[in-house]
Amino acid sequence: MSKPKSKGAGRSRTAEPLTPSRVTSEAVAMADESGLEALSMRGLAERLGVEAMSLYNHVPNKESLIDAMVDHVTGEILLPRVDRAWRPQMRQRALSAVGVLMQHPWAAMPMLSRMNTGPCMLTYIDRTHGCLLAAGFSHRGADWARHLMDSHIYGFALQELHFPIPSADFSTTAAAFLPRIPAEHYPHFRGLAEQVISGKYDGRNSFKFGMEIILEGLARKSKSVGLIQAFGR
Repeated sequence: MSKPKSKGAGRSRTAEPLTPSRVTSEAVAMADESGLEALSMRGLAERLGVEAMSLYNHVPNKESLIDAMVDHVTGEILLPRVDRAWRPQMRQRALSAVGVLMQHPWAAMPMLSRMNTGPCMLTYIDRTHGCLLAAGFSHRGADWARHLMDSHIYGFALQELHFPIPSADFSTTAAAFLPRIPAEHYPHFRGLAEQVISGKYDGRNSFKFGMEIILEGLARKSKSVGLIQAFGR
C-alpha cells in the first residue's frame, strides 16, 4: 500500500532550489513563449511549482524581474574585444545583438525604454565603448557611434518582429496588392512590386547591408579628417 502524499508533495517541478537566477531564466522562457504581456508573478510561480509569495524572496516585484530579464538577455550578446580591430568587433557585436533580439522577441522594447543598469548591460556598454576608444574615438565620438549602430540594431529587429507581412508571403502579398498600385500613379513602387512577384528580388531587408554602410561611413570619416577631429574630445 502506497503512503499518502504529504501536503504540497509534487508541487515543485524539480528539486532544484529557487534562486534569483532560476526565477529570471524561467521568466525569460515564459516571455519567449507567450510575450512579456503574458508574464505575471502568479503565472511564473505556477510554472515554477511554488507559491507566488515565494518569488518575492528573490525578486522585489515584477518591474525588478523585467530588469533582471533584460540583463539576462543582454548577457547572451557577444562582447567586443578591446584589443582587436574595432570594425570586425562592431560587426560581430551587431550581428550577435540582432540575433539575440530575434530569439527573444519581447526584449527589444524594454531594452530601449527602461534604464538598464544590470551587470551584463553595464559590461556590454563598457566593452563597446572601450573598443571604440582603443580605436581612437573620443568619448563623445564613441558614444555617437554606439548609438548610431544601436539605432540600426533595434530598428531592424523591431521592424522584422512587427512587420505585418511574413517574409515567406512577400510575393503572394505583392501580387494581391498589385491592383492597388496602378503604374500611372505609382510607377516606381509598381516596379518594385513586380520585381518581388517575379522572384528577381525577395523583398527582404538586409541587416548586414545597413551595418556595413554605417561601419564604412565611420571608417571613411576617420580616414578623411581623423577620428579626433571628426568627433571631438
